[in-house]
Amino acid sequence: MTNRLAVSRIQLSDFRCYESLRLALSGAPVVLTGPNGAGKTNLLEAVSLLAPGGGLRRAKLGDIARSVPPAPNGATRAWAVAAEIETPDGVFQVGSGLDPAALEQGRERRAVRIDGQSQRGQAALGRVCAAVWLTPQMDRLFLDGPSARRRFLDRLVYGLDPDHSSRVAAYEHSLRSRAKLLKEGKGDDKWLASIEDSMVRHGIAVAVARADLLARLSRAGTMAIGPFPAARLALAGDLEDWLEKYPAIEVEDRMRAALRDGRARDATYGGAVVGPQRSDLLVWHDAKGQSADQCSTGEQKALLLSIIMANTRLQTKARGAGPLLLLDEVVAHLDADRRKHLFDEIVALGVQAWMTGTDRALFEGLDGRAQFFRVEDATLSLETTP
Repeated sequence: MTNRLAVSRIQLSDFRCYESLRLALSGAPVVLTGPNGAGKTNLLEAVSLLAPGGGLRRAKLGDIARSVPPAPNGATRAWAVAAEIETPDGVFQVGSGLDPAALEQGRERRAVRIDGQSQRGQAALGRVCAAVWLTPQMDRLFLDGPSARRRFLDRLVYGLDPDHSSRVAAYEHSLRSRAKLLKEGKGDDKWLASIEDSMVRHGIAVAVARADLLARLSRAGTMAIGPFPAARLALAGDLEDWLEKYPAIEVEDRMRAALRDGRARDATYGGAVVGPQRSDLLVWHDAKGQSADQCSTGEQKALLLSIIMANTRLQTKARGAGPLLLLDEVVAHLDADRRKHLFDEIVALGVQAWMTGTDRALFEGLDGRAQFFRVEDATLSLETTP
């Protein structure tokens, strides 16, 4: 037993630039340094696929497979990630990859195995591993549309509520099924009502889980901020407004009625008039009272880190172990004071953070407290710290 969540061994096969990789690790933070294009982010992506979801790039399954040199007959290679993961509940053997049997049938399907047993879906991964990340692609999180912010929030929820990923998947499946029936003009009222009942049940559960996490996160966000700004958080959407004003049974009736009355509109425009897919995460810089989208790029990144670390503290307290932290090219954008605070808190919480950068000197504050690897041409070499 251990009071942490950590990858102790990881093995890659035909994953991105890696033909093969085997790596043994302690529970300490992991620092990957090397030139751009060496394979640092690819390794973080592999770790992210040990948790539910599409990984930090949200790539199509076939696009993850190693493509150089080309596979015979232009076929897609069956990539795989296997890991030994230490958790407070024991040690688990986890595997995730492109199912070779499905490939032979011309289909792409993700296979998931835990302790040698095939799993029906990715949700099972959430009972073993939680991971959150910050990447350069997330720099526009507060500026772009709300879908990315919802995914970011759901990722935080997974760590405290592993079943949340199942509810999100079930809701999205019902949403797609209804949209298809409406577009094709098929399905009688009874059929549509049955699908909408599923949307109501799962959709409200998703909204409640998000709101619960946000309330707990807001409280955790006031702790040990140090040089990082405190973030004020809220959810905007009809469903969230109803949940604040009315009993749950009335919210169910309102959502069911809205879906029924909105069928004609949804048949024309797609989607659904109401539901958790229409919600948005709102973030403010608390001290300045300024919306995150109006803050500077540096302040936005600091706000994201503040939220992620508040979630890490919350999860560490609630589950006995924080999530895996995947911080891709983040440290280079922090001043010395914020770097020191981030490193000290990661070590104090006992979380296994995976951090990348091109400049080894930026990670000096972790000398003797982390595992350092040099990455070049998809090859890792262990570095001894001074």
